[in-house]
Parts: sequence; C-alpha cells; structure tokens
Amino acid sequence: MSGVRRVPGEGPWEEAFGAARAVAAGDLVLVSGTTPFDGTVLYGEGDPYEQTRVAFTRAVDALAEFGLGAGSVVRTRLFLAHTRDIDEAARAHQELFGAIRPATTVVVVSGFVDPRILVQVELEACKAPSEGARPT
Repeated sequence: MSGVRRVPGEGPWEEAFGAARAVAAGDLVLVSGTTPFDGTVLYGEGDPYEQTRVAFTRAVDALAEFGLGAGSVVRTRLFLAHTRDIDEAARAHQELFGAIRPATTVVVVSGFVDPRILVQVELEACKAPSEGARPT
C-alpha cells in the first residue's frame, strides 16, 4: 500500500471514539458509519427512504476529500433499525448506486445511539489505477 491518509470527522462520535471520517489505504477508501445527521439536524425523521438517501449522500461526499465520487464505490453496507424499512432503503440505494452495482450488505440491528435514526451506512471505494498502470 502506498500509505494511509485519514480525514477527521466533524461530529462528536468521531472524537469520542478516536475515529476518522474516512481513511484511504493505498487504492482503497473506507468511509465510517454515516447517519442522516448533519451536525445536530436529523434529516428524514421517520422516513427510511430519506434517511438512506441523506446518509449515502453524506458518505459519498466524504469521498471528495480523495477526489472520488459515487462511481468509485465498490461496497456498501446498510444497517437498519427495522426490517419493515428494507424496501424504502433499497429504493434509495437503487437510485444512487443502481448503475454502479457495488457489493452490498444489509443488516437489521437492535438500534442506534439516537432512537430517531432508522439507517446508518458505510461504504468502500477504490481509486482507479492511473493511466499506463499495468495490472499485476
């Protein structure tokens, strides 16, 4: 790997846990769990579609620090508070990543640190090899 670069988070949880918002290790970029919160504002309260859309949009925005966007996403993870929200979360995921088709995992969890959160997401992206690079 060509080195590790960390982007600090802006929220209280990154500081409390000693975590980074995103980490690039070589060609791989990992984005930490992302909720539909922006600062103290929760977007889409009670709406799993909107929470999924906002959380993934925020996660993709974190890739910009590395010059990447949604097209570089190779893996997504969705953590849902309720099984009933799968269809709405899937609809938001399809709209954002349907043409990209990353490897995807969906997990239903017992809850989140704030009970209004219905969805938390993670993603992994890969930097495209530079022109002229040879496959190994």
